[in-house]
Amino acid sequence: MSEWKELEPEKLLELLAGGKIEPEQVIDVRESFEWDYYHLETSRLIPMNTIPYSLGTISDDKPLYIVCAHGVRSVAVCNYLAEQGYSSLHNVTGGMAAIASLQGFQYD
Repeated sequence: MSEWKELEPEKLLELLAGGKIEPEQVIDVRESFEWDYYHLETSRLIPMNTIPYSLGTISDDKPLYIVCAHGVRSVAVCNYLAEQGYSSLHNVTGGMAAIASLQGFQYD
């Protein structure tokens, strides 16, 4: 089984600001109502419960950055994708709550 790594939200924002990550590489696994509340423009929404049905749309040729609200669902998705043979997976620690805080937005 492939392993995945933890990534601090500051590093994700730095990679995005530097143009080192393409939008399809950041996968937000929250539900659509959570996405509507707050999300990164440079991410794509694939709710956790739809991941198994979405594997054909998730490329494994570049690193993937998985984010949820607080970092719990994203761990589960990283584990699942690793079991499916995906490599270069990164769980964004603290999730969108941590990212929002860094951007001056009160998430919770």
